[in-house]
Amino acid sequence: MIELSTAEIAEITGGRLSPTADPAARVTGVTTDSREVLPGWLFVAKPGESSDGHHFIGRAREAGAVLALTERTTFDADGTADPAVIVDDAVEAMGRIAAHQVERLRADGARIVGITGSAGKTTTKDLLAAVLEATGETVSPIGSYNGEVGVPLTVFRATEQTRNLVIEMGATGIGHITYLTDMVHPEVGVVLCVGTAHAGEFGGVENIEKAKGELVEALPEHGTAVLNLDDPRVANMAVRTRARLLGFGVDAAPREGIDVVSARGLEVTPDGHPELDLVFPDGSSFHLVSGLIGRHHVYNLLAATAAAYALGVDPATIADRLDGRAAASRWRMERTDRPDGVTIVNDAYNANPESMRAALQTLAGLGVPDAGGAQRRTWAVLGPMLELGEDSVLEHDILGRLAVRMNIKKLVVVGAEAKPAYNSAVLEGSWGDEAHYVETVEEAEALLVRELRPGDIVLFKSSNSAGLRHLGDRIAAAGTPAEEAHP
Repeated sequence: MIELSTAEIAEITGGRLSPTADPAARVTGVTTDSREVLPGWLFVAKPGESSDGHHFIGRAREAGAVLALTERTTFDADGTADPAVIVDDAVEAMGRIAAHQVERLRADGARIVGITGSAGKTTTKDLLAAVLEATGETVSPIGSYNGEVGVPLTVFRATEQTRNLVIEMGATGIGHITYLTDMVHPEVGVVLCVGTAHAGEFGGVENIEKAKGELVEALPEHGTAVLNLDDPRVANMAVRTRARLLGFGVDAAPREGIDVVSARGLEVTPDGHPELDLVFPDGSSFHLVSGLIGRHHVYNLLAATAAAYALGVDPATIADRLDGRAAASRWRMERTDRPDGVTIVNDAYNANPESMRAALQTLAGLGVPDAGGAQRRTWAVLGPMLELGEDSVLEHDILGRLAVRMNIKKLVVVGAEAKPAYNSAVLEGSWGDEAHYVETVEEAEALLVRELRPGDIVLFKSSNSAGLRHLGDRIAAAGTPAEEAHP
C-alpha cells in the first residue's frame, strides 16, 4: 500500500477522528479481517450479514492495527475510545481510499486493466498477471476478489513500484460495475462473455449484457475495449464505447475498426489441453499448448493475450509466458492424479449453464478411448447452479440430459436444487447404477469412496456454496487404491 496518515484518511473519506486517533499515525495496509491485521494497518469495521466488524476492533488493535475505519465510536475494555476515523458507510469510505490510491498509482505510471464476464474472470486475470509480470511489478486479485470490498482490497496491495494493476469486476445488478469503474478508471477493459450466471438477481440475460457493458462505457478514448467476438452480446458492445476496439475469437477475422487476436488450428490434446497457433494483429503467430484443461479456456487465453497486447507487451513475450501455463487459482479445472490411478478434476468454485456445459464437454473428451482402445470411466459429480431464478429447473433439466448425451458413464447429482438434472438423466435413459441422486455432500462422499476404481476420471462441478470443491479436495487426497480400501 502507498502509505497514508490518519489525517489524510479522514480527509479522503470525509470522516471525523475519534478523540484518541493520532492524525500523524501512518497506515501501511488495510484489511476487513482482524485475523489478517499486521502492525501499522487500518482495520475496516465492515458490518456483515452474520457478524459486525466493530466487535473485532479490540482483536485488530492487539494484532497491531493503528486505526479503525468505523461507523460509530467504539471503546476498549477500559472505556477509552478506539483510535478511528468514523464515517457513515465503512465500505463506501474504503472505496474512496482505494480511488485515491489509484490516482497516486496512475500518476506514477501504473496501468489499470478491468476484466468482467459471466465466467472465466479469475483464470483470465491470473493469465494476464503472469504475462504482465514480465514488464514490472503486477498486482492482481487474490482468488476472486471482485466486488465493492474485494476491489479495494486488491488496490491496497499495490505500492509505488506497481506498474500493472489487474482488477476483476463482478456484478449482481445494474450499476455495480459502474461503481467499480468510478473507483479504478481502467484504461483497458476486457469483456469475456455474457451468460446466465445470476440471471435471477439481474432479472434476465438482457440486464446482464447491460451491466457487463458498463465496463466498456467507462473506458477513455485513449483506452482499449477487448471484446469476445464469438459472443454476439459481447461483440454488440463495440458501439457502447469510445475506446479503441480489439477483438478475440477462434479463427476470428478483422472487422471494420476492430483488430483481432485469433486462435488458429485449435485442437485439444488427449489430456484436455488447448493447442493452437496464437495470431496477433501484426500478423505474427506463435504455437503453444496451454496448461489449462478444457477447450473453453482458449477464450481466457485469448482475452489475456489481447489485453497484454493492448498494453504494448511484445507478442513473443506474451506467447512465451502463456505457453504451458496452468491455472493459478484453486478449483478451476484443477487436476489431481491419485497414486491409485483415479483422476480428479475439481471445477467446483462456481457454476452456471455455460461453464457446466464446458466442463462436461471436457470430461467427455477425457473419456474418449486412446489409440489402443483403452477407455477411462467418467464421473460427473454435479451440485446446484444457484441464482438462476425462474430458469433454474429448466437449466438443471438440460444439464442432466447433456450428461447422458455426452456419454458420461456415471452421474452423481447432489442437493435438492440440482435434482431436476437427475430426473432428466433418468428420463433420457440413464438408470440403474449409472445415475445417482443424493441429498448431501456426505452421501456423495460415501458413494464415491465405495465405488471409485483405478482409471476413473471424476469431475466436481457446482456453485461455490454447495461445498463440492471441498469434497473434491477430500477425494483427491484419499488416494487409497480401491481394491485395498474395499477388499
